[in-house]
Amino acid sequence: MLPTELLMFRVKGGVVEPKRLKPTTANLKLAETVIQTFEQHLGKRRFELDEELRLLEEGRSDYRVLRGLTRLLLQQCDFEAGGGIEPHLAREKVFALAQGHPPSRRRTGELLEQLGRSLDRPLSSEELAASLYADLEDQQTLISFDPPTPEELIHRFDLAQAQGLLYRAYSLIITARRNEPSRYKQLLKYTKLFGLMVTVEGDATFGFTLTMDGPTSLFSSTTRYGLAMAKFLPALIHVTKWDLTATIKPRKDLAWVDPNDDEWQYGLTSEDGYVSHYKVPEEHDSALESGFAERFQKLDTPWTLEREVDLVPVPGGVILPDFRLLHEDGRSALVEIVGYWRPDYLRKKFDLLRKSGREDVIVCVSERLNLEKAGVDPADFGERVMWFKGVLNPKEVLAVAEQVARKED
Repeated sequence: MLPTELLMFRVKGGVVEPKRLKPTTANLKLAETVIQTFEQHLGKRRFELDEELRLLEEGRSDYRVLRGLTRLLLQQCDFEAGGGIEPHLAREKVFALAQGHPPSRRRTGELLEQLGRSLDRPLSSEELAASLYADLEDQQTLISFDPPTPEELIHRFDLAQAQGLLYRAYSLIITARRNEPSRYKQLLKYTKLFGLMVTVEGDATFGFTLTMDGPTSLFSSTTRYGLAMAKFLPALIHVTKWDLTATIKPRKDLAWVDPNDDEWQYGLTSEDGYVSHYKVPEEHDSALESGFAERFQKLDTPWTLEREVDLVPVPGGVILPDFRLLHEDGRSALVEIVGYWRPDYLRKKFDLLRKSGREDVIVCVSERLNLEKAGVDPADFGERVMWFKGVLNPKEVLAVAEQVARKED
């Protein structure tokens, strides 16, 4: 994400449109030049890198683009304080020794040599001088850099512009149409990770609408919540077939902002071509689930197995069962596999399943789990609880599905 001073967008009729970089030869060359500058400064001080980047800006009208690219590359760097002694210890020893004498250039050199020789690990006067302020930001050393390709950097720039707009968002509406199965779960994981409050409506057949709003957003803007929304965007990019509408609070302290603008609208869709830098989610969370899916595919059955396509609203959130079984006659049942988890997780899992009120959820529980010790009573779920030992048999799950499956209203 980029700070406000590096955001580039226009507002027309209350609708915001961020600037995007096309992968032209000139833009790719610029990205490559900035990346190479960082690579050439590995092992050098931060101020040397800053000076080189400042020289690159000279004579360029697009310096804000260059600064944005630089800002993103700095997030790929590690800096550390160099020197043979901790800077604060070096300062403490040097200043203590210098107190007894009037300042002079000659005395400074003698003092550094004297102190350097007295250390457990002797240092030259030059090394000791370099250590004195090595913890200041501009004196730190670039020790590692993970370079993207020029194309990747341009993609990051485009996404960072979009994230920067969401930073001042106070409400977000996402319509996720029928998706690749595993994407739903990642979407929910990230809403929880970033503390987004979500209201879910819809179904697996036609898709879901996720409304996100902060508890204080109705009364005042909250950039903290906007920051969470901005971090959430790269996760949403992995989801197929969606559109997003955000309501943004403009900064009234900026001179170019129309004082009559109380809010802006910002929208983007899965068709806009943004590229996420978050890791693509695994198809299955565990070998238990992947093994069950593989065995199911070998069956000759009118049932179809779909992975994580049905969000089930519960008070205070949603749950996402591992699978949905869909019969060709329209009936369906949900399958939740409970494998190897901690007691507190088991309590929460079964509590949410109970709160959902859904009678079409088959709960497959490993015999290795001690539900009684976790304070869970499986009797609450009657015939919908199915015990398994080691391997979950899909034929046995289908037998239960025949009993509990239902058609959508």
